[in-house]
Amino acid sequence: MAEVVRMPKMSDTMTEGVIAKWHKKVGDKVNSGDLVAEIETDKATMDFESYQEGTLLYIGPKEGEAVAIDAVIAVLGEPGEDFQALLSGDAPAAEKAPEKTEEKKAEEVSGSESSASTVTPEELGCTVITMPLLSDTMKEGVIAQWNFKVGDTIKSDDAIADVETDKATMEVTAYADGTLLYVGLEAGQAAKVNDIIAIVGPAGTDITPLLNQKSAPAKAESAEAPKADSTAAVTAAPVASSSSDDSRVKASPLARKIAQEKGINLGDIKGSADGGRIVKKDVESFVPVAAQPAETKAAAAPATEAKAITLPTFVGEERYTEKPVNQMRKTIARRLAESLFTAPHFYLTVSIDMDNAMAARAQINEIAPVKVSFNDIVVKAVAVALKKHPAVNSSWQGDKIRFNEHTNIGVAMAVEDGLLVPVVRFADGKSLSHISAEVKDFAQKAKAKKLQPADWEGSTFTVSNLGMFGIDEFTSIINSPDGAILSVGAIQAVPVVKNGAVVPGNVMKVTLGCDHRVVDGATGAAFLQTLKSLVENPVRLLA
Repeated sequence: MAEVVRMPKMSDTMTEGVIAKWHKKVGDKVNSGDLVAEIETDKATMDFESYQEGTLLYIGPKEGEAVAIDAVIAVLGEPGEDFQALLSGDAPAAEKAPEKTEEKKAEEVSGSESSASTVTPEELGCTVITMPLLSDTMKEGVIAQWNFKVGDTIKSDDAIADVETDKATMEVTAYADGTLLYVGLEAGQAAKVNDIIAIVGPAGTDITPLLNQKSAPAKAESAEAPKADSTAAVTAAPVASSSSDDSRVKASPLARKIAQEKGINLGDIKGSADGGRIVKKDVESFVPVAAQPAETKAAAAPATEAKAITLPTFVGEERYTEKPVNQMRKTIARRLAESLFTAPHFYLTVSIDMDNAMAARAQINEIAPVKVSFNDIVVKAVAVALKKHPAVNSSWQGDKIRFNEHTNIGVAMAVEDGLLVPVVRFADGKSLSHISAEVKDFAQKAKAKKLQPADWEGSTFTVSNLGMFGIDEFTSIINSPDGAILSVGAIQAVPVVKNGAVVPGNVMKVTLGCDHRVVDGATGAAFLQTLKSLVENPVRLLA
């Protein structure tokens, strides 16, 4: 008897999975334990093994398509067995119906448009390539560049395009052999996850029916365009000219309107735009010749006892540049807004005496295989302090609070397009040299946009350091779902009081941002005292 295979839940936060690759095709024999597919979850790409046996009768989602948990993705049974009843409510109508149903529909509906509406890529022998989900926070991707053009021969393992996600630029694999028949968007354009970006199939295949289906809604929308244009023309008509004698002068509608309000003849103005066209700034900066003697006379009239002050005329130009928001900046805006307006933030600041830390760092770097920074010392100290204060190493889960027993420290890094937060895992157990080497490697990958999802997922606490930019102190927005974030300022040479005397000292201010749902004020203060003690006595980090 035929059995359905459903999308499994492969992580605690997974709500849907993307079929990264099918390892079986319809008609193949499947045994229990066989690798059927690779599924991309919100955390990683994982192997999906079958717990059933039989012949693969049906495959629902194509490679690159997202499927909700528990949705039918395949059917196993005996060869030739009727399985259509099992797909009710789970598969698209075009995939549910057997060939006889399609033939019957074709007889009932006449005309080429009706038959085109039921065509599927499988019937044409084509593969539709959609925008894949390349990161857990990705909503859309931008085509950075196409590696092939229409008409080129494609192999299944070819990277047909480079896609810019909210995290990095990654390759999109074709997963199909054939000729590149269609490219849906140009380099630099964005497409939502699961939107069609390309079609691969046999050379010479007519894919017009597929494109007609895809473009039908767009045509309906574009039908309103002529109305919008005509409306705009009617709106602009009243300001066609400011006076009878300047109607032939080339000028923008706004320039004509301003000139009409000021009573200026456009024929007296010299245009600065292309072809001598008069624009707003030309009208606003124009001083009528006839008005100049009167103005001078009026200005000189009250100057009976004091000499009049004449200011030179200065003409400025208002201008600006706009650029599209990239995927990384979109995600930063969305996630930080969600964090700030969801988690009730409060902040605690403490000053740390860095004299001992500076001396210890100099000694460490004399023997360390890699140069250790003050930020590396802070990351290590934070990880050790979190072990003593697990409440700060926690996150809000809605109906429960998760207290993490491991310390994965996210290190905020500024890159050209925004901010990335790669994660130093199990930092409390790593040496300062190990942490330093790992952070440097992350920094190089971040600048080259080579970080992978596994590099930035799973933080339990975040450190953000702007001390190298001379910032004394600042506050940060919590990197959700963490319960806290540490903002690290610059080391300042200031006078301090030691043993009742004012002496030169080096002080660094750190600010702990807390989610008040999981961290209370006293809890955060206790954590900062432990952190302060560790950084002021760094030998404790080496024990």
